[in-house]
Amino acid sequence: MHKLQSADYVVFFIYFIVVSVYGYYIYHKKKFKTTDSKDFFLAEGSLTWWAIGASLIASNISAEHFIGMSGSGYALGLAISSYEWMAAATLIIVAVFILPIYLKNKIFTMPQFLARRYNDRVSTMMAIFWLLVYVFVNLTSIIYLGALAITSISDISFGWSVAGLSIFSIIVTLGGMKVIGYTDVVQVLVLLVGGLVTTYLALNLLSEHFGYGKDILKGLSILRKEAPDHFHMIFTKDNPFYKDLPGLSVLIGGLWINNLAYWGCNQYIIQRALGANLKTARSGLLFAAFLKLLVPVIVVLPGITMYVLNKNGMFHTEMLQNGVVKPDHAYPTLMNLLPAGLKGVAFAALTAAVVASLAGKANSISTIFSLDIYKKFIKKDASEKQMVGIGKWVVIVAMAIAALIAPALKNLDQAYQFIQEYVGFISPGVLAIFLLGFFWKRTTAAAAFMGTLLTIPISTVLKFLPVWTNGSFPDYPFLDRMSITFVMIVIIMIVMSLAKPAKDMAAHTIVIDTKQFRVSPGFVVGSVVILGILAGLYTVFW
Repeated sequence: MHKLQSADYVVFFIYFIVVSVYGYYIYHKKKFKTTDSKDFFLAEGSLTWWAIGASLIASNISAEHFIGMSGSGYALGLAISSYEWMAAATLIIVAVFILPIYLKNKIFTMPQFLARRYNDRVSTMMAIFWLLVYVFVNLTSIIYLGALAITSISDISFGWSVAGLSIFSIIVTLGGMKVIGYTDVVQVLVLLVGGLVTTYLALNLLSEHFGYGKDILKGLSILRKEAPDHFHMIFTKDNPFYKDLPGLSVLIGGLWINNLAYWGCNQYIIQRALGANLKTARSGLLFAAFLKLLVPVIVVLPGITMYVLNKNGMFHTEMLQNGVVKPDHAYPTLMNLLPAGLKGVAFAALTAAVVASLAGKANSISTIFSLDIYKKFIKKDASEKQMVGIGKWVVIVAMAIAALIAPALKNLDQAYQFIQEYVGFISPGVLAIFLLGFFWKRTTAAAAFMGTLLTIPISTVLKFLPVWTNGSFPDYPFLDRMSITFVMIVIIMIVMSLAKPAKDMAAHTIVIDTKQFRVSPGFVVGSVVILGILAGLYTVFW
């Protein structure tokens, strides 16, 4: 049951060869400049809109979705989809109002923006924060969840799974952003097809179990009937998972802070669009928004399906670890039910998601360290060739650190919620610093530095004060803590900026051309369609 058959290995081998050969072709045939740092880190001017959109999604969707979000679907239900569906709306806002500012000011890294708008002190502090989060939270959790899935459906050990994922990702990353961007098109195709196949078979299995034969539509109706509590997008306070998704906060509160910081102020994501012109980049983000609408279909529905099957006596043993049901085992258990060949497709889809995400994260780590740490403080006169060289070494070192730490995450129940909560410790401060930097010229560097310093302490106090005070302080859901932290930091920054204005505001002003906020008719139509679909989903599943 827990083994890949010969047909599965053949399918996976074909996937591996296609990605490797295509990456090799891109590297050698697309005029790749091995000594040009902008070409290596940004693929400047080389990515098409569809490559940008596909790369955004391939880098975003990873094992934390297939395993972590599916596990949250098992535990919480469809409500966890808010992370994906609200992201689609967020991408439209980023494309209209934030992306043009970066491109107008020729911004290549997020620390570079902070250095230009504020000063090097703010820039360096945030660069260090980002590097720590990317390595110790993001890379580590992706490797762990990917290895967990591989060991669940094969005889490959956890250690070898970690090593294999890390090495494959390093190989892809060393080709630079151009190779990552174009191979991500293949990766996203594989993960979408594999994910949809898995969902289709899961719903057919559910229909068969209830005696209706293979009928995907009947499977969907059974889900609604057997797990009605799993089809509410907005939780009330009496819901046991209210602390994970606190009611309307997913629509008007913390989830906006989470998404705007992730999609608009995150090197790992926005980097794909920084090397393109505005029209191409904006179209890429809109394409990514459409793809985001599909993600819950391939990761959340399988989790809910496993919940219903488990509730009806199937696969209970497979869901246990040390006698306790582990939601994150839902997707790996489901993958084991697939027939030979199709299990290989699902395995390739999962590997594609993990490798693409790891490659994107590693490239961003390399970019920030090389341009914002190494070039500024270690070797100011570094040549282009040296920059690319140090960037490649950073990829290898970062991946090695994450691989060594990954086994320490084995005690997590819902890894997706862990990632969201702890990345959320810095998101409010990041968003406050960027938004005020974009749209309020009077924001000072001193205020931004204070916002940088306070984001983690405030988040920490809000999380642990209920424990320290034996429950006398409100135990806020983490999305609400993000909202409180964001508002506090904005107020502090405004007060500081008004109390002690900067002597030379012009020196740190970012150029904003409001004409660039205008969008094409095609973009308007696409945005209206996306927002209409979102309105319909939240109306039906409220």
